[in-house]
Amino acid sequence: MVFPKSYAERVARVRVPAGMLLASLFVWLSWPDWGSLAIGAPWALLGIILRGWAAGHLEKNIQLTTSGPFACVRNPLYLGSLLIGIGFAFAAKDELLAVLIGIFFLGFYLPVIEEEERHLGVLFADYRNYQQRVPKLIPQVRTTYRGGQGFRWQLYFRNREHQALLALLLAFFVLVQKVI
Repeated sequence: MVFPKSYAERVARVRVPAGMLLASLFVWLSWPDWGSLAIGAPWALLGIILRGWAAGHLEKNIQLTTSGPFACVRNPLYLGSLLIGIGFAFAAKDELLAVLIGIFFLGFYLPVIEEEERHLGVLFADYRNYQQRVPKLIPQVRTTYRGGQGFRWQLYFRNREHQALLALLLAFFVLVQKVI
């Protein structure tokens, strides 16, 4: 799927406010119960763990990251976000929200992924080789990890992944309050 560069750049600029709007709809429309939370929470937890693991390896625009989850999938942060979205769709117990989360991922994240990959191809000479070896969104289990220094908490915080964790905890707190 190829998105025009202008579209990808536009959605990259508005994806955070659009995500906030989706989160507001989520809070308003969701009617979770303990069962839906029990189904959705593990998906969201898996997603936030994947995002955190990836953020602890990522040095944006400094070096091509191929270690940690980047050895298995080129876009582990976006895959983590998708898993979180799936978790919230299950937790919310609302089909409209599930559809909106899917549309949001397809309409916002896929073009941004393509634009970032174009950027990385220009920035790093090895990117095309990496792109041929490692899948975009569906992980390929590997027994070896290439390069990198391993997970670093400094990168986790520099990449502000702790904010995503706090947002996830807040969202689940709101869902639990709706159940109670």
